[in-house]
Amino acid sequence: MNWKSILLPSAYLALFALSSFALFWWEWRRRGTRAPFTKDLRLLRMAGETQLKEAGQMDERFVVLWLAGAVVPCVLGLILLAVDQFLPELWRIVLWALTGAVFLSALVLGLRRLMIFLRERGDRYLGYFAERVVAENLDPLKLAGWRIFHDVPCEIGAERFNIDHVAVGPGGVYAIETAARRKGDTREGRDDYKVFYDGEQLSWPWGEDQHGLDRIIRNAKWLKQWLEKTTGEKMEVSAVLAIPGWYVEANARATVRVVNPSWLPDIMTSAGILVLNERQVDLCTRQLEQRCRDVTY
Repeated sequence: MNWKSILLPSAYLALFALSSFALFWWEWRRRGTRAPFTKDLRLLRMAGETQLKEAGQMDERFVVLWLAGAVVPCVLGLILLAVDQFLPELWRIVLWALTGAVFLSALVLGLRRLMIFLRERGDRYLGYFAERVVAENLDPLKLAGWRIFHDVPCEIGAERFNIDHVAVGPGGVYAIETAARRKGDTREGRDDYKVFYDGEQLSWPWGEDQHGLDRIIRNAKWLKQWLEKTTGEKMEVSAVLAIPGWYVEANARATVRVVNPSWLPDIMTSAGILVLNERQVDLCTRQLEQRCRDVTY
C-alpha cells in the first residue's frame, strides 16, 4: 500500500464532491427565476398532501444515505491503510484485520440503515395511496352538496398533526382517518381479508391492536372544538376510521365507526336526516377552506 494507490480514489472523491456542490449551487440559482404564478396563489391541500411531501423529502435524503453507505466504508478503509507503510510487519497484519473489521462494520450498518429507510419509504407511500383511495370514494358526495377537505392541518400547543379527510354536508360533519395496513400472516380459522371491530380494538388476521382509533377520536374532538369556536355554532363531529382494501365487520354502536371506504357515501347519505342547514354548511366550509388553502409553489 502506497500513496499513489490512495491518490486516485482520493482525487475522484474530491472531484465528485466539488462537482456535486457546483451542481447544487447551479440548481439553487436556477430556482431563483420567477414562477408563472402570482406570489399570493394558494391551493387547497390534496389527499395525502403530508404523506407525499414527506415521501419526497425521504427521496432527497435517499441519495445522501446511499452515497454515505457507499463512500464511508471506503474512506475509512483508505485512511487506515494509508498508514500501513509506516508500521512494522506484525502491526501491518493487525492493521489489515482492523481495516477489514471497520470496513465490514460500516458496510453492515449502512445496509441496515438503508433497509430501514426503504421500509419507511414504502409505508409512507402506502399511506399516501390509501388516502387517495378514500378521497376517490368520497368524491360522489360532492354531487349531493357535500364539501370534502383533505389533510386538514391541526395543532394542539406545539404539536402539529392533520386530519386525513373532513366531509361537511347536510348529513353533518365527519372526521375520517385512513388506516393503511398490509395483508400478511393469517391465524388458523381467519380470513386474510377481514378485520373485526368490537368497539374497543381491531382484530386483524394476525392479531389485535388499536391502530388509528385513538388518533381519530382525538382528531374528531379537536375538529368539534375548533368549528364551534370559529363558527359560533354547536357542532357534532362523527369519527370514522376507513380501512382501504379490507372487509370490515364492526359494532355499529361503537363511538368510532370503522368501515371500508367504499361504504362511506351510502353511510353518510342513507339516513336522510338534515343535520346541518345550508348556512351552517357554508360557515364550516369557509373556515375549513381558509385553513386548508396553504399550498404554495
